[in-house]
Amino acid sequence: MGRLFGTDGIRGVVNAGLDARLAFQVGMAAAYVMAEAKGGGQPRFTIGKDTRISSDLLEGALVAGLCSAGADVLHLGVIPTPAVAWITVDAKADAGIVISASHNPFEHNGIKIFDHRGFKLSDALEGKIEEIVLSRTAVPLKTHGEIGRVIYADEKEAQDYIDYLVSTVDTDLSGLHILVDCANGAASAIAARLFDRFPDLHTDVIHADPDGVNINHGCGSTHLDSLRAMVKAGGYDLGIAFDGDADRCLMVDETGEEIDGDQVVASCGLALKQEGKLPGNALVATVMSNMGLRVFCRENGIDLHCTDVGDRNVLEKMEACGYMLGGEQSGHTIFRKYATTGDGQLTALQFLSLLHKSGKRASELVAGCRRYPQVLINVPVAGQAQKSAIMADPSIRDAVTAQEDAMAGTGRVLVRPSGTESLIRVMVEAQSEGDARNAAEALANIIKIYG
Repeated sequence: MGRLFGTDGIRGVVNAGLDARLAFQVGMAAAYVMAEAKGGGQPRFTIGKDTRISSDLLEGALVAGLCSAGADVLHLGVIPTPAVAWITVDAKADAGIVISASHNPFEHNGIKIFDHRGFKLSDALEGKIEEIVLSRTAVPLKTHGEIGRVIYADEKEAQDYIDYLVSTVDTDLSGLHILVDCANGAASAIAARLFDRFPDLHTDVIHADPDGVNINHGCGSTHLDSLRAMVKAGGYDLGIAFDGDADRCLMVDETGEEIDGDQVVASCGLALKQEGKLPGNALVATVMSNMGLRVFCRENGIDLHCTDVGDRNVLEKMEACGYMLGGEQSGHTIFRKYATTGDGQLTALQFLSLLHKSGKRASELVAGCRRYPQVLINVPVAGQAQKSAIMADPSIRDAVTAQEDAMAGTGRVLVRPSGTESLIRVMVEAQSEGDARNAAEALANIIKIYG
């Protein structure tokens, strides 16, 4: 494992590592493995994509591979990643495939596979697909009536998904005025239709004109500046920002201040606790979550469990312990009662429902979970071998320990390799931004020297 599938499926720059040939082979291998997993017969896949210029190319190759190996395909078109997970379950498919590279620039793309339960495919099944592709094992081609078919269900399935999201809230959201940033990505296809289902909710939508190359470009959850400015200027109650495949959601309050994933989990978690609906009296976050979330949970009598980075790890902890709410600071929030993965639009609706019922301003709703100044520096490295060497270097460990000792318990240092990019991430939290930045820059400079 690890040579093809990473922490979030297969990722790469299209036609520079990830191309139609590879997608075709993955499609064939996935069809073969899923047919075997179900004990024979013709497997059925859902397939959706985001708005990247390369998504059509990869979709065509994947569909060709799937059908060649005998799988039927339920075509969903441009649709958010979490919608594919939900539709896979709702349509009783054997697996779902998403073509997306999430928040990354347009030249990148990826292939993510869900199982029949809507969860990311297990390591074991990913390993079987990977082994077939990399060993160039021949997958039997189907002929005659055993060749797979494509069923185009874009509109019906998208509408069913919208209906489901609407069903998760029990308020009309009346009187709220929101601005929604679709990142020129997958949310562009359905966000306006979703929020229009609440006729007394005043919704304006921006960055919903994808051209294949503008996905995530200066917009969406990774670029909040335009949303901040427009929310303040327009007197909105809340700004909502999705990433390219809409599995993330960040927000800005009425003053233009960011509301991150930690604050969403905190405010929604406290509301669930007060209603007696928080299983285990616990929330799940990651090691990247801000110290403010830890303090908030301690002050409000909530147990906080932190996993390694990745919504997959968060979900695994939730499933193992029966917890219902967890997420990442970056905006992946999992409401397990309603979804098997992070869902940006579901998150937006749950937060809007809480905001409407509370009668508070967004800034007041999240005020209890303050954010300690946090500085994150990404240090480019050559590749996996260099990442491993840097993380194993005792000089780096000593430098981290020295910075932690200097903060004497008032801050936190985390140095970790990225799971999807050739980067070492240096994160420092402290009581002042200056202290956090100085420590982060010092560590980043040391990594650059040793790297």
